[in-house]
Amino acid sequence: MFYIFVGEDNLSKEARLRKIKEEALPNHLENFNFDVLYAKDILLRGLQEKLLFLPIKSDKRVIVIKQAQALKADVKKFLSEYARKAVKGLIVVLDFDRSDPRDGFFKEMSGCSRVIRFREAANPDAFLLSRQIELKKADAALSVLNELFRKGERPERIMGGLRSSWERRLSSPPELKKRIRLLLNCDIDIKKGRLKPEFALERLVVRLCGLK
Repeated sequence: MFYIFVGEDNLSKEARLRKIKEEALPNHLENFNFDVLYAKDILLRGLQEKLLFLPIKSDKRVIVIKQAQALKADVKKFLSEYARKAVKGLIVVLDFDRSDPRDGFFKEMSGCSRVIRFREAANPDAFLLSRQIELKKADAALSVLNELFRKGERPERIMGGLRSSWERRLSSPPELKKRIRLLLNCDIDIKKGRLKPEFALERLVVRLCGLK
Protein backbone atom coordinates (compact mmCIF):
# COMPACT_ATOMS: atom_id res chain seq x y z
CA MET A 1 0.00 0.00 0.00
CA PHE A 2 1.24 3.48 -0.85
CA TYR A 3 0.54 6.67 1.11
CA ILE A 4 1.34 10.19 0.01
CA PHE A 5 1.93 12.80 2.70
CA VAL A 6 1.96 16.33 1.31
CA GLY A 7 2.56 19.52 3.28
CA GLU A 8 5.01 21.10 5.70
CA ASP A 9 3.32 20.45 9.05
CA ASN A 10 5.94 17.99 10.27
CA LEU A 11 4.39 17.50 13.72
CA SER A 12 1.10 16.37 12.21
CA LYS A 13 2.95 14.17 9.73
CA GLU A 14 4.85 12.44 12.52
CA ALA A 15 1.63 11.88 14.47
CA ARG A 16 -0.01 10.27 11.43
CA LEU A 17 3.07 8.15 10.77
CA ARG A 18 3.03 6.92 14.38
CA LYS A 19 -0.57 5.81 13.87
CA ILE A 20 0.38 3.88 10.72
CA LYS A 21 3.26 2.20 12.55
CA GLU A 22 1.10 1.33 15.56
CA GLU A 23 -1.45 -0.33 13.31
CA ALA A 24 1.12 -2.17 11.18
CA LEU A 25 4.05 -3.05 13.45
CA PRO A 26 4.45 -4.54 16.91
CA ASN A 27 6.54 -2.14 19.02
CA HIS A 28 9.37 -4.54 19.68
CA LEU A 29 9.83 -5.20 15.96
CA GLU A 30 9.82 -1.64 14.65
CA ASN A 31 13.60 -1.42 14.34
CA PHE A 32 13.62 -4.44 12.02
CA ASN A 33 10.68 -3.49 9.84
CA PHE A 34 10.83 0.30 9.54
CA ASP A 35 13.11 2.38 7.29
CA VAL A 36 13.36 6.12 6.68
CA LEU A 37 15.09 7.14 3.44
CA TYR A 38 15.89 10.59 2.05
CA ALA A 39 15.08 11.06 -1.62
CA LYS A 40 18.28 12.89 -2.54
CA ASP A 41 20.37 9.95 -1.27
CA ILE A 42 18.37 7.17 -2.94
CA LEU A 43 19.85 5.18 -5.81
CA LEU A 44 17.59 2.84 -7.76
CA ARG A 45 19.48 -0.34 -6.90
CA GLY A 46 19.48 0.44 -3.18
CA LEU A 47 15.76 1.16 -3.16
CA GLN A 48 14.99 -2.05 -5.04
CA GLU A 49 16.93 -4.01 -2.41
CA LYS A 50 15.00 -2.30 0.41
CA LEU A 51 11.70 -3.15 -1.22
CA LEU A 52 12.69 -6.81 -1.50
CA PHE A 53 13.44 -7.23 2.22
CA LEU A 54 10.97 -9.52 3.95
CA PRO A 55 9.34 -8.55 7.26
CA ILE A 56 10.95 -10.05 10.36
CA LYS A 57 8.50 -11.79 12.71
CA SER A 58 5.74 -9.64 11.29
CA ASP A 59 3.55 -9.60 8.20
CA LYS A 60 4.29 -5.95 7.35
CA ARG A 61 7.14 -3.52 6.69
CA VAL A 62 7.02 0.30 6.48
CA ILE A 63 9.30 2.43 4.31
CA VAL A 64 9.18 6.24 4.45
CA ILE A 65 10.76 8.35 1.70
CA LYS A 66 11.30 11.92 2.87
CA GLN A 67 11.37 14.92 0.49
CA ALA A 68 9.99 12.70 -2.27
CA GLN A 69 9.89 15.60 -4.72
CA ALA A 70 13.71 15.27 -4.95
CA LEU A 71 13.72 11.65 -6.21
CA LYS A 72 15.83 10.98 -9.29
CA ALA A 73 14.08 10.36 -12.61
CA ASP A 74 14.89 6.63 -12.79
CA VAL A 75 13.61 6.09 -9.23
CA LYS A 76 10.38 7.95 -10.02
CA LYS A 77 9.82 5.82 -13.12
CA PHE A 78 10.41 2.61 -11.16
CA LEU A 79 8.08 3.63 -8.30
CA SER A 80 5.34 4.66 -10.74
CA GLU A 81 5.34 1.11 -12.12
CA TYR A 82 5.94 -0.64 -8.78
CA ALA A 83 3.04 1.12 -7.04
CA ARG A 84 0.53 -0.43 -9.43
CA LYS A 85 1.47 -3.95 -8.36
CA ALA A 86 -0.11 -5.59 -5.35
CA VAL A 87 2.77 -5.95 -2.87
CA LYS A 88 1.47 -7.76 0.19
CA GLY A 89 2.73 -6.58 3.55
CA LEU A 90 4.61 -3.49 2.33
CA ILE A 91 3.60 0.07 3.24
CA VAL A 92 5.43 2.89 1.45
CA VAL A 93 4.97 6.51 2.54
CA LEU A 94 6.07 9.17 0.04
CA ASP A 95 6.52 12.39 2.00
CA PHE A 96 6.30 15.53 -0.20
CA ASP A 97 6.97 19.01 1.20
CA ARG A 98 4.38 20.46 -1.18
CA SER A 99 2.31 19.49 -4.18
CA ASP A 100 3.08 20.86 -7.63
CA PRO A 101 0.32 20.53 -10.27
CA ARG A 102 3.05 20.42 -12.95
CA ASP A 103 4.76 17.41 -11.35
CA GLY A 104 3.74 14.38 -13.41
CA PHE A 105 5.19 11.95 -10.85
CA PHE A 106 3.09 13.41 -8.03
CA LYS A 107 -0.05 13.25 -10.17
CA GLU A 108 0.64 9.67 -11.24
CA MET A 109 1.40 8.44 -7.72
CA SER A 110 -1.70 10.19 -6.37
CA GLY A 111 -3.82 7.98 -8.61
CA CYS A 112 -2.67 4.79 -6.90
CA SER A 113 -1.98 6.00 -3.34
CA ARG A 114 -3.90 7.23 -0.35
CA VAL A 115 -3.23 10.98 -0.28
CA ILE A 116 -3.14 12.71 3.10
CA ARG A 117 -2.77 16.49 3.02
CA PHE A 118 -1.25 18.62 5.73
CA ARG A 119 -0.71 22.36 5.96
CA GLU A 120 1.28 23.66 2.98
CA ALA A 121 3.27 26.85 2.70
CA ALA A 122 2.46 29.18 -0.15
CA ASN A 123 4.13 28.23 -3.41
CA PRO A 124 7.24 30.45 -3.52
CA ASP A 125 7.40 33.22 -6.10
CA ALA A 126 8.89 36.72 -6.38
CA PHE A 127 5.78 38.24 -4.77
CA LEU A 128 6.14 36.02 -1.69
CA LEU A 129 9.82 37.00 -1.61
CA SER A 130 8.80 40.67 -1.75
CA ARG A 131 6.36 40.22 1.16
CA GLN A 132 9.07 38.64 3.33
CA ILE A 133 11.39 41.55 2.48
CA GLU A 134 8.70 44.08 3.44
CA LEU A 135 8.33 42.29 6.79
CA LYS A 136 12.13 42.56 7.25
CA LYS A 137 12.33 38.77 7.68
CA ALA A 138 15.74 38.14 6.14
CA ASP A 139 15.90 34.43 7.03
CA ALA A 140 12.45 33.74 5.56
CA ALA A 141 13.24 35.82 2.46
CA LEU A 142 16.50 33.94 1.88
CA SER A 143 14.66 30.65 2.28
CA VAL A 144 12.15 31.69 -0.42
CA LEU A 145 15.01 32.83 -2.66
CA ASN A 146 16.85 29.52 -2.28
CA GLU A 147 13.66 27.64 -3.10
CA LEU A 148 13.25 29.72 -6.26
CA PHE A 149 16.81 28.85 -7.28
CA ARG A 150 16.16 25.17 -6.53
CA LYS A 151 13.16 25.26 -8.85
CA GLY A 152 15.34 26.71 -11.62
CA GLU A 153 13.96 30.25 -11.59
CA ARG A 154 16.20 32.64 -13.53
CA PRO A 155 17.74 35.64 -11.68
CA GLU A 156 16.35 38.16 -14.17
CA ARG A 157 12.82 36.83 -13.63
CA ILE A 158 13.21 37.07 -9.85
CA MET A 159 14.41 40.68 -10.11
CA GLY A 160 11.65 41.52 -12.58
CA GLY A 161 9.06 40.04 -10.23
CA LEU A 162 10.43 42.07 -7.31
CA ARG A 163 10.29 45.31 -9.28
CA SER A 164 6.76 44.58 -10.48
CA SER A 165 5.62 43.87 -6.93
CA TRP A 166 7.14 47.08 -5.61
CA GLU A 167 5.63 49.22 -8.37
CA ARG A 168 2.19 47.82 -7.53
CA ARG A 169 2.37 47.95 -3.75
CA LEU A 170 4.68 50.79 -2.69
CA SER A 171 3.14 54.23 -2.33
CA SER A 172 6.35 55.95 -1.21
CA PRO A 173 8.48 57.18 -4.18
CA PRO A 174 11.66 57.54 -2.03
CA GLU A 175 11.30 53.95 -0.78
CA LEU A 176 10.74 52.67 -4.32
CA LYS A 177 13.76 54.62 -5.56
CA LYS A 178 16.02 53.10 -2.87
CA ARG A 179 14.93 49.57 -3.73
CA ILE A 180 15.29 50.01 -7.48
CA ARG A 181 18.77 51.48 -7.03
CA LEU A 182 19.85 48.37 -5.11
CA LEU A 183 18.17 46.17 -7.72
CA LEU A 184 20.01 47.89 -10.58
CA ASN A 185 23.35 47.58 -8.77
CA CYS A 186 22.68 43.87 -8.31
CA ASP A 187 21.86 43.50 -12.00
CA ILE A 188 25.10 45.28 -12.98
CA ASP A 189 27.17 43.06 -10.65
CA ILE A 190 25.67 39.97 -12.31
CA LYS A 191 26.00 41.18 -15.90
CA LYS A 192 29.62 42.31 -15.42
CA GLY A 193 30.53 39.03 -13.73
CA ARG A 194 31.52 40.66 -10.47
CA LEU A 195 29.38 38.26 -8.45
CA LYS A 196 27.66 34.95 -9.08
CA PRO A 197 23.89 35.48 -9.53
CA GLU A 198 22.98 33.46 -6.42
CA PHE A 199 25.34 35.43 -4.17
CA ALA A 200 24.37 38.77 -5.74
CA LEU A 201 20.67 38.13 -5.09
CA GLU A 202 21.30 36.88 -1.56
CA ARG A 203 23.22 40.08 -0.82
CA LEU A 204 20.42 42.12 -2.40
CA VAL A 205 17.82 40.45 -0.18
CA VAL A 206 19.82 41.11 2.98
CA ARG A 207 20.32 44.77 2.00
CA LEU A 208 16.65 45.22 1.17
CA CYS A 209 15.60 43.72 4.52
CA GLY A 210 17.93 46.23 6.24
CA LEU A 211 16.51 49.32 4.54
CA LYS A 212 14.91 51.91 6.83
